[in-house]
Amino acid sequence: MKTIGILITGHTPDQLLPDHGNYADMFAALLGDFDFTFRYYTVVDGQFPESVSDADGWMVTGSKHGVYEELDWIRRLEGFIRDAHAAKVPMVGICFGHQVMAKAMGGTVEKFEGGWTVGTRTYTRFDTGAVQTALAFHQDQVITPPPSAQVLGESDNCRIAVLRYGDWGLSYQPHPEFTPTFFEELTETQRRILPEPVYQAARKVTQPLSTQDFSQEIGAFLARPR
Repeated sequence: MKTIGILITGHTPDQLLPDHGNYADMFAALLGDFDFTFRYYTVVDGQFPESVSDADGWMVTGSKHGVYEELDWIRRLEGFIRDAHAAKVPMVGICFGHQVMAKAMGGTVEKFEGGWTVGTRTYTRFDTGAVQTALAFHQDQVITPPPSAQVLGESDNCRIAVLRYGDWGLSYQPHPEFTPTFFEELTETQRRILPEPVYQAARKVTQPLSTQDFSQEIGAFLARPR
């Protein structure tokens, strides 16, 4: 049985915690078909693992923060990511996790000039040819991928939506761990920060999601022998 360490980089809104848990709980639920145990580390509050070897693999959650913010925990997380890469301990990042992995490995992350991306989005995969749907909630994007990463997927307004770092890393801009109910409730809690047209277009999830596809890809990546 492999142990997966989940690096929590953001807090679920308090009013949603009783019904949905924190972001790490959602990751654990997403990978429920796999024989993993999980350890949680709230890195946004300064709680870090002692070593990259404290788990067999790592996941990095989403966050309200931007990777370019001058916060000590973000710089420390970037160092942890580079150490995990050097030690060949596999890592998966989601949203902020996707962005901070890219930045740590030499890519560029910026606020997208097109503004917010919120709601159900369709992603085209270059590696498999698949078309997948997932929930997105972000302003920032990876603008330039790291030299060591291969771009595996895009949407109509996110050119670098899936990255693969050889056998070591895998990351996604959208949120495969979000359920439709959680996403709709989250969107309501964040309405004050969203432009009204963005909110109205995103507030209801009306398309089936490719959750199982993402679950199987992530789980298999973390479970594979190394």
